[in-house]
Amino acid sequence: MCYLYFFNGWTFWTLADPTNGSVDYVDESTGRSNGLVEVNSDGNAIMRVETTGTVSSNRQSIRITTESTYDGVLVIMDSVHMPTGCGTWPAWWSNGPNWPIGGEIDIVEGVNDYTNNQATVHTDIGCSLTSSNANVLNITGTVVGGTNCAAAQTSNQGCGVRSPSDVSFGAAFNNNGGGVYAMNWDDDGIKVYFWPNGSVPSDVDAGTPVPDRWGTPMANWPSTACNSSKYFYQHSFIFDTTLCGDWAGGAWSSSGIPGQEQSCATRTGYSSCEAFVRAKGASFNEAYWEIKSVKFYKLK
Repeated sequence: MCYLYFFNGWTFWTLADPTNGSVDYVDESTGRSNGLVEVNSDGNAIMRVETTGTVSSNRQSIRITTESTYDGVLVIMDSVHMPTGCGTWPAWWSNGPNWPIGGEIDIVEGVNDYTNNQATVHTDIGCSLTSSNANVLNITGTVVGGTNCAAAQTSNQGCGVRSPSDVSFGAAFNNNGGGVYAMNWDDDGIKVYFWPNGSVPSDVDAGTPVPDRWGTPMANWPSTACNSSKYFYQHSFIFDTTLCGDWAGGAWSSSGIPGQEQSCATRTGYSSCEAFVRAKGASFNEAYWEIKSVKFYKLK
């Protein structure tokens, strides 16, 4: 499914941010009126964060969710730009009912100036990775945060995998012209793939994807230790950009992470993420998604 008008088939979330971010998510009409939502002349979907110079509390942002839900799917997202910069926390992900019972799959996620994407699953108790060893899992990424995927037992850390590619997220992704992410969720498990601009397989470009030809995935959660139909079901897919919140705010003073070798507190001169967000609207000029397409394929 790839909509001629991208936002058909999506709903706009207008409730409070569940990750405690400094954002107010707005509806489509408000987003369009305020320049936060559009389909540009290239036919790409744009979703921005408010860049008003100074605000008294939260900044307006966009969060959209598919009207359809999925139980096993191959989904491919082609993007030329994602939000980046201190204070940002963008994600493209999926979520089931009664979180975390129905599972969560974070396909694209990171914060601040990170350059390496982190894909993560959060589940009910009983799901785990079979190993933390990349060779055992047959992945190119690195397991971060352990092998227990249960949200309740890991303070919602889940089990994540960091991409080896330093152009898989943030400014580096954008400067490279973007790229393509795929998530293949079938009876064998859940796999995430990434191809930077210029390296996308021909079958993906042609719209006739054959996952068996793609080689080693970036991330893999095998069903052997985490049944992909028991722990994940009825998923909606979501784009959002929050600011600060549990992760971006929590990592504000952290350093030594790819892309964030220096902390945002040091770089910006602001001791808190929230104060920076309120004061520096122009710093969020790069805090936008530009999506060429999201395509869903039925599994054979």
